[in-house]
Amino acid sequence: MKILDKYLLKTFLTTFTTVFVILFFIFILQTVWLFIAELAGKDLDLLMIIKFLAFSMPRIVPLVLPLSILLSSIMTFGNLAENYEFAAMKSSGISLQRAMRSLTVFIVLLSIVAFLFSNNVIPYAEYKFINFRKNIAQVKPALAITEGQFSDVGFYNIKVNKKTGDNGNILTGVTIHKKSNVGDGSKTVITAKDGELISSEKSSILQLVLNDGNYYEDIVPKKYEDRNKMPFIKSSFKKHIINIDLSELNNVDVNDESVANTNTMLTVNELNYTLDSLNKNLKNDIISFSENSNSRIRIPVSNKKDLKKGKSLPKDILSIYTKSEQIEILKIASSTISSTIYAIDTTEIELKNKQKNINNHLLAFYDKFVIVFACFLMFFIGAPLGAIIRKGGLGLPIVFAILIFITFHFINTFGKRIAQENGMTPFLGAWLSSILLTPLAIILTYRATNDIGLINIDVILAPFQKIFKKIFPPQN
Repeated sequence: MKILDKYLLKTFLTTFTTVFVILFFIFILQTVWLFIAELAGKDLDLLMIIKFLAFSMPRIVPLVLPLSILLSSIMTFGNLAENYEFAAMKSSGISLQRAMRSLTVFIVLLSIVAFLFSNNVIPYAEYKFINFRKNIAQVKPALAITEGQFSDVGFYNIKVNKKTGDNGNILTGVTIHKKSNVGDGSKTVITAKDGELISSEKSSILQLVLNDGNYYEDIVPKKYEDRNKMPFIKSSFKKHIINIDLSELNNVDVNDESVANTNTMLTVNELNYTLDSLNKNLKNDIISFSENSNSRIRIPVSNKKDLKKGKSLPKDILSIYTKSEQIEILKIASSTISSTIYAIDTTEIELKNKQKNINNHLLAFYDKFVIVFACFLMFFIGAPLGAIIRKGGLGLPIVFAILIFITFHFINTFGKRIAQENGMTPFLGAWLSSILLTPLAIILTYRATNDIGLINIDVILAPFQKIFKKIFPPQN
């Protein structure tokens, strides 16, 4: 039996290593394609590009590993069945479960390694990757502005439709949001037909020259009732120059690491600690808002003698006040209602964002365990499926592997998206794909063990045969 275990393990490992390397290389090419705009033509040396790719590699493993296990399992057991090696095993009294035993032990060890990798290596690599991208943009200001999306540069968020020129310094379709000094969002928007970035290695000032544009600035009235009118100032210009101070950005080393607060950078213990803090913060915000809402309600009381304890109040409570007091009370009530509605809407958005942040941390927490179960799941889908279809090589196994993995990945992505928006619990969102595909693994293992085949035609045709016999009974 040891000879058989060694043979199966060697066959599986050979196939698994080959498949893993090929798929890993394909996903690396996809990463290069996604970030080619940040790397190409930016005067980056080879070492920086290698670091960039090295830090992005570990995040690919959770995608490549389950797919590699699935495909190699189908190919290995498909080859054994196609070459009648399974038939020889069964004739010797060796069942499918016994043949899978040594590989199951290997999958257990591989799952443990996958968890340790997901819990330690991936957070560290993600931490280095995000900081490295941030610091590249700081050292080379031309990199700080990316086409088609808003880029954070100093006190400005800048978006350009297209960048041209030798160093990408000619900008077309410029939109700029200037950050507010008091931290209440963007009150100033600048648009321009085109512009030019002018910078020098000797100067810490990045000069942005804009041509043919408009300048919009929101005005916040002192009276709250006038804020719904949303007044603003608009002006146009032929040429406008913005000086951006990059002294703090350029005074960094590419190895400086300041971003360390995203959920993908945390281990299980760190996620537990962070989640505890986030949940306490959310509860405190809810309690604080409810208490502050009650304190907003106030009514001026001048006729205290009419509001003494035990004295019945008239149906029209305003009648105990003078006309001027009634007008004042109604104004206060109207203002209180408007401010309360505004506070409720604002707080609701803030609480939703905080809950979404908690959900993202929970999803990151569960993901570290999902990859462990995914290794088992893909093996117990691929091994019996290969034994049933009895095809090895790179033909039919690839078709089945891609279909199953796309289903798994689609459900996983769908569940996470819904969980982020509180459509379902983060636990269910993270485990949804595993829960739905586990019955498939059980069914395939059962059918492969009992030599039933992938589809039992008799089960499908039996109901139709019964109906046919009732309509056309056999004649004696």
